[in-house]
Amino acid sequence: MLAAVLRDAKRIAEKPLEVGEAERPEVRARQVLLRVKACGVCRTDLHIVEGELAAQRRPVIPGHQIVGEIVDGASPELPIGTRVGVSWMGGVDGTCPLCRRGMENLCDAPVFTGYSVDGGYADYAAARADFVFPLPGELSDTQAAPLLCAGIIGFRSIRVAAVERGERVGLFGFGASAHLAIRVLRAWGCGVYVSTRGESHRRLAESLGASWVGSEREKPPVELDRAITFAPSGEVVVAALGSLRKGGVVAINAIHLDRMPEFDYDKLLWGERQIRSVANMTRQDARDFIALAAEIGLKPKVTLFPLEQANEALAALAADAIDGAAVLVP
Repeated sequence: MLAAVLRDAKRIAEKPLEVGEAERPEVRARQVLLRVKACGVCRTDLHIVEGELAAQRRPVIPGHQIVGEIVDGASPELPIGTRVGVSWMGGVDGTCPLCRRGMENLCDAPVFTGYSVDGGYADYAAARADFVFPLPGELSDTQAAPLLCAGIIGFRSIRVAAVERGERVGLFGFGASAHLAIRVLRAWGCGVYVSTRGESHRRLAESLGASWVGSEREKPPVELDRAITFAPSGEVVVAALGSLRKGGVVAINAIHLDRMPEFDYDKLLWGERQIRSVANMTRQDARDFIALAAEIGLKPKVTLFPLEQANEALAALAADAIDGAAVLVP
């Protein structure tokens, strides 16, 4: 098969992925083999290929927003030809204390698609059968792909921030995940306030119904009930915190953060304001979000790249040159 393989972490400008022939995965017990139809490109992929996340496997095929068709390893529940999605969480042990509490996103021995096992930057991918999700027909392959991480993790961020319908919610940064989260928030009747760099991102936020849009240095004109940060920057977290009412919550949607700068406790955190991190997702998050996406007609804005241009897709994402989401198509 054709695959984009990471052997050693490199800066994006050095084209870290080797695109060429690779062995098709073997199907093991409890797995299905998928013919990949589309794979979203995520900012986490950038952290992996540039070495900001410590290597868990080398070589590895990145990609954890996979839409594929089952071609082997079928079961009565998942017959041949079933179209399914695969996300970042590729498996959990199911036995650790956190799994037993229903907190599988915090499992002590997780498997991560495209990081600790091979992912979807390829013609074929293997996945645990209990970690794939049948996809509704309302979503095309390329529209479904970004929902499988950017969408699900944005939805979990909304949950972690404890957003209630009709509240004022700030989105700090407006890339692939935020442009999906705003659609959920608008469907819930929330006022959405967006602070982000890049004129094209601001125009996109306006077109999707944001109540207010400003640059990354501008403060929303009202106190926010909740805020979600999408940039891997501690400065952005502090900016979001400074926009909250008392009792409000900031949810950090980032797997990697550069640092947390000092800030004034009395002015920014006191008053029972909270900072919460968002870690991974559960299978129930995935099921709930996929059903909601179909219900509200959520169709991401996507830019398509052939699999052979995986390095170029990552470079475009790193340069903030894409409005919405990048998707690789074998």
